[in-house]
Amino acid sequence: MDQFTFICLFIIISLSTLNICTSISMKEERAIPYAEHCNHVVPESPVTRSSSVGNKFLQVYSVYYSGTSRIQDQNGRQFGGLSLRSISFVSHGVRETESVGVLELTGMVTFQGLRNSDFLRNSTSRRLRKIHIRPPKIPSLLGRTSFNLRGFWSSYSGNLCMVGKSKESPINVVLKLHYPNSSTIFTSLVHGSLQSLNPQNDPYYFQSISILGVSVMNYEYTLIYREIENGGFNSYDYLQDSSLSLDSTRSVCSFFRSPGRYELEYLDACNATNCNPLGRNDNRSLPRFMSVNEIKCSSSDGKVRYLLEFSNSSFNGIRLPFDPSLTLVAEGAWDREKKRLALVACRIKSAMNGSLDDCSIRLSFSLPSTLSLRNRSSIVGQLWSNRNDFRRVSFRSTANVKKKLKGLSYQYTVIDRAISSCNRRLDNKRQIGNYPNGYSPDMSFDMTVKDRNGKLAWGYTSPFYVGRKFYKPDGTSSSISDNEKLLNISYEMTFTPPPGFLIKTTFPIQISAEGIYDTKTGFLCLMGCLNALDCEIIVNLQYPPLNSKGGSHVKGTIESTRLNSDTFYFDKLEIVSNSIYESQARDSIWRMDLEITMVLASNTLACVFVVFQLSYAKKNKDSLPRISIVMLIILTLAHMIPLVLNFEALFLENRNRQNVFLDNGKWVEVNEVLVRFITMVAFLLQFRLLQLAWSGRVKDENRKSLWISDLKVFLFFMPLYIGFGLLAWLKKLGQTQSGLVLDGFLLPQIVFNLFSDSSREEAALAISFYVGTTIARLLPHVYDLCRSRVYSAWYSSELFASRGSDYFSTMWDIVITVFGLIFVVVIYLQQRFGGRCVIPRRFRVVSEYVKVSTVSVELS
Repeated sequence: MDQFTFICLFIIISLSTLNICTSISMKEERAIPYAEHCNHVVPESPVTRSSSVGNKFLQVYSVYYSGTSRIQDQNGRQFGGLSLRSISFVSHGVRETESVGVLELTGMVTFQGLRNSDFLRNSTSRRLRKIHIRPPKIPSLLGRTSFNLRGFWSSYSGNLCMVGKSKESPINVVLKLHYPNSSTIFTSLVHGSLQSLNPQNDPYYFQSISILGVSVMNYEYTLIYREIENGGFNSYDYLQDSSLSLDSTRSVCSFFRSPGRYELEYLDACNATNCNPLGRNDNRSLPRFMSVNEIKCSSSDGKVRYLLEFSNSSFNGIRLPFDPSLTLVAEGAWDREKKRLALVACRIKSAMNGSLDDCSIRLSFSLPSTLSLRNRSSIVGQLWSNRNDFRRVSFRSTANVKKKLKGLSYQYTVIDRAISSCNRRLDNKRQIGNYPNGYSPDMSFDMTVKDRNGKLAWGYTSPFYVGRKFYKPDGTSSSISDNEKLLNISYEMTFTPPPGFLIKTTFPIQISAEGIYDTKTGFLCLMGCLNALDCEIIVNLQYPPLNSKGGSHVKGTIESTRLNSDTFYFDKLEIVSNSIYESQARDSIWRMDLEITMVLASNTLACVFVVFQLSYAKKNKDSLPRISIVMLIILTLAHMIPLVLNFEALFLENRNRQNVFLDNGKWVEVNEVLVRFITMVAFLLQFRLLQLAWSGRVKDENRKSLWISDLKVFLFFMPLYIGFGLLAWLKKLGQTQSGLVLDGFLLPQIVFNLFSDSSREEAALAISFYVGTTIARLLPHVYDLCRSRVYSAWYSSELFASRGSDYFSTMWDIVITVFGLIFVVVIYLQQRFGGRCVIPRRFRVVSEYVKVSTVSVELS
């Protein structure tokens, strides 16, 4: 490579790193002739200066597009092919031109399409292994592609024309929109097309795309005030006295928050007349839900613009692009005098030209001042046509009351029925104890609902209205009098049934109930309505005492009071809570902290005691060969095995690990790593002691007899260890066998002392080592004896004294503790009086030989 070529390459790389691609792309965009494609829409005009309107002033809201079979990106992925798709358009730069009312714009249009291929179940074979790909339950917006555009917009005609190209692929396009400078409800829809400038034989060519969106610029409210003045909503004036008004601190924008979800209720028979608000004479596909999505809301005067979208889906998550055939365009205002939000809505006649049709639809939203068993909705309303082309439709909010307006109350209606149905169980024969009060956070809980076939549904239960107040889980017992035994209470229950559940429905089951709560016995009796239709069910719940040691699960049933032959009858359902009391949760955190502290202390002490033994061995080197190698191997393995099994907890991130969801969860994780670290230190110290003992044994002059003694120890204990292992495996006790072996770690040393007949001058172990290590091993059993008598049965987490690593029960705790102390005494006696001092004298074998002096005789 010559010098000239090298300089050229260096210049090219430098230019690319200086980020001048913006100017390059602008040149490429300008290379597309604007006049050829757009002069007949908005003539090109020379630019004079930047506009004062600022960027992003020309935006399109909730854009819907249709009419193309495919759009490909640079990777060949296709976009389109579905009925619901959306795009977004935002202007970036705005400059004035020599032509009055004409602005030059630069902007970006971005497609977000749903790809069919991404959500189809398919399988592929790879080396005889079949891999199934399951689609997500909720389709995500994939297949994004963007176009950088430049063009002109006329504020007089409302026409916009821009040319540009894709950022991801070699696609040249022209965008044409009709976006008026000001609009009313009749002209509020932006419409146009995106056309491909590629040749038809080009692989990136696509058919013209029709675009429909909502304008957000200079909107004028016209129909709503005219309709209010003409008395179009007066037929619902009777609701004024039973409705609440928004005070000065509550605006329409905050209370009628977008997106709002409402369930439709068709009050009249729909077999003879049309009930479809979408203008279709088809009562077989009546929508069940209406979503209110905000276009614009003014908090100062209460004026709103909405898109009303109808569907049969109860999903209320990420908002999907709207469908013009299922959507109404509405404008409205809050009427302070009548205490309602009034709306005028129009159907979309054509998505091609953005025209609206039939603006005779009216909606009235009100805020009821009194709630009851059958009406728990914070917002209710009516939907009708002033042309009477469809029957009146009622709707109610699906969400519970989150914002409590001043004056809102609850009216109990079935308390007498609840008392009569549960009179036998609301007596004083039950055990009186300390139970949660009505306002306690413990009254609400997660639950599982089981049918007769064992199918489980997951849900949630919470009080709605307690006594004379809305439920607020603040835990203040002062809200209820100590003498108030029976408390009026209202509940909300919801659960989602799985496939095959006894009650067959594709929607979550919601139960509204009210009844009596016995604060002295913890018994709750409720009469309820299932999905606001079947109000012939009874719910019984029994709360355990706050200090219960037999478990803290709330248990109960849901039963139908109908006859077995009734269509709405269902078999009894069982309820079990998945939550614990708040006080128990605090106790569990305290106990977890205590157990982690004890684990850290126990492992730290183990390290300290090994250090004492190492220090003793350094001063008494003759003691090292007299330590049982079998015992040291057991102690070393006891620290090594947890490190091997939990190696990823020290150095790797285990992504499948379940964390503790408590306030101190992160603290728990940190200390778990610290426990492993201290265990590693103990292992290294123990291994060092094993290494020194092994080296001392090799160098000892009596090593042969010592090795024979250790071999006898090994052969003596091996069948015993194997037998314990088989027993643990047969009883599925997991690792408890290794825990028991470690508890008796001194036993090999005791047997070794017997076989080798160690003398008192050959004390192998430091008192601090064998006494301290024994105490560290017995401490979990002493703790287990205490916790079985102090802690409740609901606590299942065991960080210290885990039943998965040792034998823990009252009998085993006592037996292991007694024998551990006996072993300490035996070792002490052996090292003071000899290895065989603990057995009867007649069984002792004389191992000492009489030394005879040899006399050397010199033969002459």
